[in-house]
Amino acid sequence: MKNVIYTLIAFVLLLAGNLGNVQAQDMVYTPKNPAFGGNPYNYSWMQNSAQAQDKLKDPDAESGSAYNRDPMEDFKNNLNRQILNELSRNLISKQFGEDGVTPGSYTVGDYQIDVTEGPGGISINIVDITSGNRTSVTIPYY
Repeated sequence: MKNVIYTLIAFVLLLAGNLGNVQAQDMVYTPKNPAFGGNPYNYSWMQNSAQAQDKLKDPDAESGSAYNRDPMEDFKNNLNRQILNELSRNLISKQFGEDGVTPGSYTVGDYQIDVTEGPGGISINIVDITSGNRTSVTIPYY
């Protein structure tokens, strides 16, 4: 038993004697995420890791319904959009001329349109006369 006590005392004295030689180093934080200054090569690993942990999957992506659309339905929708775009272009060119919208007040159907020029760009205020709803759009100068 005396040997164990002497060994313990010797160990404590040895440990206490070496405390003067203990050195520390600075802790340096290095971010992993490239968005916060980390290595840009970590991006793909982080993206793959996040996708592997993603529990909220898009139901259309799993069933493939987003890829199994009817081509004829897409064609019909595309054609309708193109016709409406062409009609709106024709109406605007007839109403405002070939030079486009110039400052002033215009009435088109149920809408009162006021166009003004300001320091930030052209301001267009549209008022639905029937409901009183207002929309403002500012087109900045370039």
